[in-house]
Amino acid sequence: MPEIHPTAILDGNISLAADVEIGPHCVLQGDIQLGAGTKLVGNCYLTGSLSMGEQNTVYPFTSIGFAAQDINCPADKYEPGIVIGDRNVFREGFTAHRATKETPTTIGNDNLFMASSHVAHDCNIGNQNTIVNCVLLAGHVHIQNNILIGGDAAVHQFVTIGNGAMIIGMGYASYDLLPYFMITGPNIVGSINIIGMRRSGMPNDEIRRRKDIYKLLYKSGNTIITSVKQLKEEGDPVAMEYVHLIETSRRGIIAPFHTTRSERRGVVIAHE
Repeated sequence: MPEIHPTAILDGNISLAADVEIGPHCVLQGDIQLGAGTKLVGNCYLTGSLSMGEQNTVYPFTSIGFAAQDINCPADKYEPGIVIGDRNVFREGFTAHRATKETPTTIGNDNLFMASSHVAHDCNIGNQNTIVNCVLLAGHVHIQNNILIGGDAAVHQFVTIGNGAMIIGMGYASYDLLPYFMITGPNIVGSINIIGMRRSGMPNDEIRRRKDIYKLLYKSGNTIITSVKQLKEEGDPVAMEYVHLIETSRRGIIAPFHTTRSERRGVVIAHE
């Protein structure tokens, strides 16, 4: 049977795996499912619709599943809610809001969300990410995999952060950050995540190729349109990965300072 502290409150359609632990003063309200090995340390507030997988750990003063901070979204819209995978750690004061559209707010597997970090409505978070203290992810943000976002950083609505990327503490992204690139200041892509690539086991040839693509996009003096045209002509799989992400971007990528004003603001029309 689940271990439920006598001070906890469970109200609604609550489904708990046999070894779930619910600590003191936790509140679970609504349509909630918690998978095997999940532990709520204490003083957590979870509300549904919420599905949480196995071996998640939720620390005190965390709130998951409340309505979006969106004046256009009714507070009583509970579906489609939030779907959370396995082995995530949510530290003290973490918050995540349920979706406003047709797809749930989604958090994958093996993520660490440090104290007071926030995942807004309709976000899609991948796997093995480290989100440091006080990071703010706005609505509809996509965070792919193996990403590090430093403390007090912020990501604008509808932005995508690519695999293996990194944002320094107090950094800011209002446009997309491409895979394995690094934000070193507000909307400044100043480096590439060499250490992250090496730790991932990436072959040296691919590391060199990604370094070359970074230099082409941010150090060559070319416009983004010119750089994308060159990448298409070269046509290798890594080059085409970057081409695809640029051309399908919802907001445009963070552009280098030597480009035109419109490109610097992320208005990328390379696919035209």
